[in-house]
Amino acid sequence: MSKRSITLTVNGDPYEVVTAGTKRLIDVLRNEIGLTGTKEGCGEGECGACTVLLNGDPVNSCLVLAGQLNDVEIVTIEGLSEAGSLNLLQDKFLEAGAVQCGFCSPGMIMVGYALLTDNPKPTEEEVREALSGNLCRCTGYQKIVDGILATAEAMDSSPLRPLSERVEA
Repeated sequence: MSKRSITLTVNGDPYEVVTAGTKRLIDVLRNEIGLTGTKEGCGEGECGACTVLLNGDPVNSCLVLAGQLNDVEIVTIEGLSEAGSLNLLQDKFLEAGAVQCGFCSPGMIMVGYALLTDNPKPTEEEVREALSGNLCRCTGYQKIVDGILATAEAMDSSPLRPLSERVEA
């Protein structure tokens, strides 16, 4: 199997990884870079547990091949924290009780983050549509929806900022 050098930015940090072009993004993140917050559920792009942001868009990292990664920007669940603290969305997920077993939470939070970055005041229907590609077996979704909507309400005083706009303290 032929290996190649891939340069990418993950959570604002540059990486050069030498790997097979057929290796999946989730494997690069977990095994090559050491970021284990992204979870693998189905490995087929059906559950959304492995969702990350690729150039700002949510993608199932189990479906993206390393050969597609050169010069891209990836944000994982680890990249959402701000100065070592949970961000507003993560806090609201906890307050709403949206985190139960926690396995689907990283993917749900990444989808919620992408939605709120693009649409800071979504309706409940828009939140549910955004979450439609993510499965949860614990919460029944209402608490997840509530956490995203609570974040939207609180964003007037504490907006979500794209990773590129953050200044570390």
